[in-house]
Amino acid sequence: MEGLVEGMRERGLQDTVRYRLYLSDHLSLSDPRTCRDRWERQREAIMGRLALLSAGYIWHNEAFSLNYTAARGDIPSHIGGMTNFGDNVDDEWLIVYLIQQITKEFPDLVASIEDEDGDFLLIEAAKYLPKWLNPDTSVNRVFFYHGELHIIPLPQNTGELSWLPAGHPTIPEVLSLLPTHSEKCLATEPIRKAINRRIQSYPEKIHNDQHRAYCYVPAGIAAVLKHRPDLLAPAIQAFYLRDPIDLRACRSFKFFLPETCVMALVTFSKCLYAQLQQQPFMPDRRSGYKLPAQSDQNFKAHALGMKLAHGFEILCAKCSQSASNIKAGNVASDPQWEGFLNSLKKNAYFRGELEGSARYRELLQMAEIYFQQSVARPKSSSTLSRGEQVMQLLQAQSCSVEELQKEGENLPPEDDDSWLNISLEELDQMLEEASGTKLLNAARQEEEDEEEEEDGYDLHDITKCMKAFVSKVSSYEGAEVPRSSASSEVQFDVNSFTNALEKILGVESEELDSDDLEDEDSDLLDSDEDSDRKEGNPEECASATNTLGNIRDYMDQMDRELAGTHIGKSFTKVSGEVDVINHELSKTEAGAESKENLKILPVDVDLNLVENLLESYSSQAGLPGPTSNILQSMGLRLPDNKDNAT
Repeated sequence: MEGLVEGMRERGLQDTVRYRLYLSDHLSLSDPRTCRDRWERQREAIMGRLALLSAGYIWHNEAFSLNYTAARGDIPSHIGGMTNFGDNVDDEWLIVYLIQQITKEFPDLVASIEDEDGDFLLIEAAKYLPKWLNPDTSVNRVFFYHGELHIIPLPQNTGELSWLPAGHPTIPEVLSLLPTHSEKCLATEPIRKAINRRIQSYPEKIHNDQHRAYCYVPAGIAAVLKHRPDLLAPAIQAFYLRDPIDLRACRSFKFFLPETCVMALVTFSKCLYAQLQQQPFMPDRRSGYKLPAQSDQNFKAHALGMKLAHGFEILCAKCSQSASNIKAGNVASDPQWEGFLNSLKKNAYFRGELEGSARYRELLQMAEIYFQQSVARPKSSSTLSRGEQVMQLLQAQSCSVEELQKEGENLPPEDDDSWLNISLEELDQMLEEASGTKLLNAARQEEEDEEEEEDGYDLHDITKCMKAFVSKVSSYEGAEVPRSSASSEVQFDVNSFTNALEKILGVESEELDSDDLEDEDSDLLDSDEDSDRKEGNPEECASATNTLGNIRDYMDQMDRELAGTHIGKSFTKVSGEVDVINHELSKTEAGAESKENLKILPVDVDLNLVENLLESYSSQAGLPGPTSNILQSMGLRLPDNKDNAT
C-alpha cells in the first residue's frame, strides 16, 4: 500500500487520458452552422445519461468532461476531452467504462481513447495481439463501436485492399468502414475479455471505492464538504504534494482555526484516504493543532482532520483574490443548466423522488457538482481556482459550530480500513486474477525478512553503513553506495569471471593452465619478498616512526586547545562525563605541569553520528530528506519516530 501513496509532483502530460467521440455519419455535418448545434445536443444527452453512473464520484485530480471541437484538416468535428487522473489509475479505467457505455447507448458514435503510452488498451491485452499489431501499425486502428472494441485489420490479400487501408487509416476512412464491416473489424474474443476484465466491476466499483472515516476538522471544512464533497480531492493533493514554502501558511492558521474543530464523517476515495492516512506528519507547534496520544480512540480522527486542515489552508493561501473580492456564483444562472436538468429528468435521474424531499435535494446537489465539473463551459464555472471556490463557500454559507457539534454526536459508523493492511495472500490472489500467474513468492520472503529486521533493529547497522560509505573512494561518476550484505546474496559467475580474466590478460582460455597460474603466483611471491627486504631498512623505519610521533603530538595539542571550546563540549564523550577535568585551574598555576594534568575524554564517534542522523531524520517531518535518502540507498529504513507522536 505504500506504493499506492508514492507519487510524482511534476507530471505534465503524464497520467493523462485523451478521448474523442465521432459520428459515424459525419458526412451529414457538412453545414458548419448546424454542426455545432447537433453536437451540443448530443453532448447534453450523453452527460445527462452518464450522470446516472458518475454523479457523486470523487475524481482524484480532474473530472471526465466532453467539449466540442470543430473540424480541422482530415479530422472531422467531434466532442472529446483530456483528463489527468494523477495517482489513481482507477479513474482512467472508469473513463474507459464510460466511453464503452456511451458507444453502447448511442450506437451512431465511434470512440477512441489513449494515454501517454499510446493505445493502452492494447497493452492490457498484449498477450493476445496479432504479430502485425505494434505501436507503429496501431495508429487510428483501435476504437469502441456499439460498446465493443474494434481493431481495423491490415489487408492480407489484394481483394481486401479494396476496403481495408494498407497504411495508417484516416478518421473519415474509419468512420466509413466500421458501419459496413463492423463484424470483420471486431477484436478477437481474448482481447475483448482482457479489456472487459478491467471494467467488469463497474458501475458497482464506483460506490465500493468510497471510504467513510471520522475526521476532527474545523467547522468551516465540515460546512464546505457538506456542499462540495468534491473539494476534498484538491485539499488532499495540496497536503500530499506540500513543500516547505506551502507549510509557511500553516504556521499560523487564518481560515481554519483549531478552536472550531468538530467531528464529521467524511467520504473519501480509497486512494485519497490512503494518501492522507499513510503519510506521517507532525504539525508546527505555532499552528495550534495538537494530537492526542496514539492510544486514544480518537487519535486517527484527529490526525486525519489535522492533515485536512493543512490541505485546505494551503489551498486558500494560494488564492490570488481576497475573500471579499470573490463573487458567489449560481449554477441556475448558467444557460446550460436548464437543458441539462431536463436531460436528467428524461433519464429518470431523480428516481421518482418528490421534488423538495431530502433525497431529491441530495441528488440535485450531486447533479450541480457534476454540472460544474463536467458539463459547464470553462468560461462560466472554472474561472475560480479550487481555493477560491472554497473561500466562496465560506463566504456564502453560514455554519454554526454548535449545530455541527450536535451532528457530530450522532454520526453513523465509519468504514473499516483493514483493506489498507492487505496480506500477501490476498495480494497474491488479486494478481492471479489479473494475470493468471503467481508473482509474489519473492515479495513474500522479502517482507518476512524486513519484519524480522525491524523487530531486531540495531543502530550499529547505521554506523557500519556510514563508515563503509565514507571509506569508499569516489570518482567523477559519483560515490559508490554500499549495500547491506545481509540483504543481498553474493553471486559468482565462473564463465563471466573467466572471460573478464581473458580480456585483462589478453590470452585465450586454452592458453591459461594451472602451470601458468603457478608461475605467476611464484613471481608474485618473489616480488613480495623483494618489497619486504626494502621495507625492512632500519633507517627508513626509524624515520617513519618519528613522523608518526610528531603527528600524534600535533593532534594531542589540537585536542587540548579545542577541549575547552563550545565545539569540543558539543560532542558526547565515551563515558558521558565532561570532556575536560580540572578545567577551572588557576591561571597563575597554569603551565606545562597543569596542561599535563588535563584529562581529555575520547569522543564517542558512533553515538554522535547516530544522534545527528536521528535528529536530521526527525526534522524531515515525514518528508523526503538527506538522511532517509542516503540510508534507504544503503538498504536501511529508520522506524517512525514515535516519541513525537504525542
